[in-house]
Amino acid sequence: MRSGWLAALSLLVSAGVGASSGGVAHAGDNDLVLNRLTLVQNDGTGTPVSVVGQNLEFRALVSELGVVLAPRLLAPSDTLGFSGFQFSADVGYTSVSSDESWWRALESSPDPGAMTGVDHGGGTMSTLGLFVRKGMWFPVPSVEVGAGFVHLMDSSMWAAQTYAKIGLHEGYHDLPLPSLAVRGAASRLMGSNQLDLTVASLDVSISKQLGIGGTWALSPYGGWNMLFIIPRSEVLDATPHIDSLEPGNEDDANLNFVFKDQDNVLRQRIFVGTKMQYYVFELTLEAAFALAGSSVDDRSGADTDCALMSTTTSCDSPDQAGAQSTFSMSLGLDF
Repeated sequence: MRSGWLAALSLLVSAGVGASSGGVAHAGDNDLVLNRLTLVQNDGTGTPVSVVGQNLEFRALVSELGVVLAPRLLAPSDTLGFSGFQFSADVGYTSVSSDESWWRALESSPDPGAMTGVDHGGGTMSTLGLFVRKGMWFPVPSVEVGAGFVHLMDSSMWAAQTYAKIGLHEGYHDLPLPSLAVRGAASRLMGSNQLDLTVASLDVSISKQLGIGGTWALSPYGGWNMLFIIPRSEVLDATPHIDSLEPGNEDDANLNFVFKDQDNVLRQRIFVGTKMQYYVFELTLEAAFALAGSSVDDRSGADTDCALMSTTTSCDSPDQAGAQSTFSMSLGLDF
C-alpha cells in the first residue's frame, strides 16, 4: 500500500514536469525574456547605439516571481519527531499582476512591446513540488529538516529548496497550549539562463493538534513569514534580432547588458492552514497572503522620482509589486 502511494506521488510530479516542459527545445509560456525590459536608443538611421535596463520593472518582476518560487510552508509547528519521516507532493497557485508592464518579459506575452494596458498572461502561476522531511535528534529543542524542489509549470524553471525548523514548544496536545516553531529556509532558481534568483525565508508559526474520533488528527496552524529575495541578472542580448557574427554587425555585441544589482527585495507573508492526517496519510491545505512590495533599491544621491518610462540607470527603484495570494495543497505519507 505504501509503495503504491509513493509511486502515485512520483508519477504525479513526473507527469506535471513533462507536460509543462513540452520538450527541452521549446520555451514555455512562463519562461523569461528579460531583454524586453529595456529602452534601446537608436541613431538617426534606426541603428541601436545604446541600451538601458529598466531597473524599476526588473525589481517588480523578481519580487512577484520570488513569491511564486518562495520556500514552501505547508506544515504545522509540530516537528515530525526524531524518528519521523515524510514524503509529499504539492501544488500551488499564486496570483501575479499580469496586467503590469513588467510581465511583458514572459515568453507568452501577446504584446512584448506594450508597457501598460495588456494582460501579459494568466493572473496566476502554478507550481508543482516534491519534498522529503525528516525529524532529527540534537541536544536542542525538536528539530526537523527538509529538502525538495518546486517546478514552475509551463516553463523550464524550477527551484531547489531546503529548510530547518526548530520546535520551541510542542507536544502538549492534551493541554490548551499551542505549539510554537521557527523555521529558516532557502530557495534557489534553476533552469534560467537570464536570471540568478535566491529567496531566503524566516517564519514563526503556531499550531494545535486536535484528535477527531480517535482516528483523525487535525492540526490548524498560522504564522508570519519574511522573504529576502536576492536577484542577479545574467548577461542579456538587447538586440536578439541582430546577428553580431554577420559582417557589419560586429559592434552589436557591445549592446549586451546586465541589470544593475538590486538591494534585497523584502516581502512579508501571512499564512494559515491545516494538516489532516489519518494513519500515515496526510492532506495539508494552506492559504498565504503576501503584502504589496515596499522595499527600495536605494542609489545614494540619485533622483528618487523614477517613472516606469524613465531610464533607471541612476534612479532609486521602489518595489511596485502588488499583493499576492497563494493557495496550496499537499498530499503525503508520514511514517
